[in-house]
Amino acid sequence: MQETMHALAPALNRREILKAGLVGFLGVLPIGYFAAPARADGFNLPKDGPYSISFVNQHTGESFSGVYRVGGKYLPEAFDKINVVLRDFRTGDVFPIDPRVIDIIYAVHQRSSAKKPFEVLSGYRSPQTNSMLRRTHAGVAVNSLHLTGQAIDVRLPDIRISRLRDAAQKLQAGGVGYYPVSNFVHMDTGEVRHWTQDPNNT
Repeated sequence: MQETMHALAPALNRREILKAGLVGFLGVLPIGYFAAPARADGFNLPKDGPYSISFVNQHTGESFSGVYRVGGKYLPEAFDKINVVLRDFRTGDVFPIDPRVIDIIYAVHQRSSAKKPFEVLSGYRSPQTNSMLRRTHAGVAVNSLHLTGQAIDVRLPDIRISRLRDAAQKLQAGGVGYYPVSNFVHMDTGEVRHWTQDPNNT
C-alpha cells in the first residue's frame, strides 16, 4: 500500500501555505487547527510544558535539537529551523512542515524509550524530486504527503525499526510505512493506515 494525499483540514493547499509564508503559516494557526492526531487513540501528549525533539538529516548532517512547542503553542522560531533541516536536500527547496508530523515523532520517541536522536532520511520533497524518485524507485506515490510537508522517513539508531513501527502504529495518528529492507519507517499525518515494503519490489 502506498501513502495517499490527505489535505490539511480545513482544506489548505500548497499555494495557500506559500502565501502564508514560513513563519506566518505557523504564527496565525492555533494548535486546534492541527488537533486531529492529538485526539487519536493512544496519542497522549502533555497539556502543559515544553516539547523537545532532536533529529539529524542523514543527507546534509544538519540537525535540530530543542523545544518546538510549549503547551498549546508551536514556536515559529523553532519551525524556521526545522523547515530548513527537513528541506528537499536535492533542490534546496524549503517548505513548511506540518507541526503534527513533529508531534508524531515526539510521541513515538517517548513511547520507544529511545535515547538517541532520530535519523531523518526524507522530510519535505519537491515535485521535481518526487517525480525523479518515482522513475527510479518502486512504491513512491504520485501524490506523496512529502510534497505537502506532511510526512517524514526516519529511523532510530538505538532501537529496531520494527519497534519504531509498532510505536507509531499504536498512536493511530496517521499513516505508517514499514521499510525493513531500506531500514526506515515512514510516518505521516494522513488517514490512519499502514503498509510494509515489498522486498521483491524495491
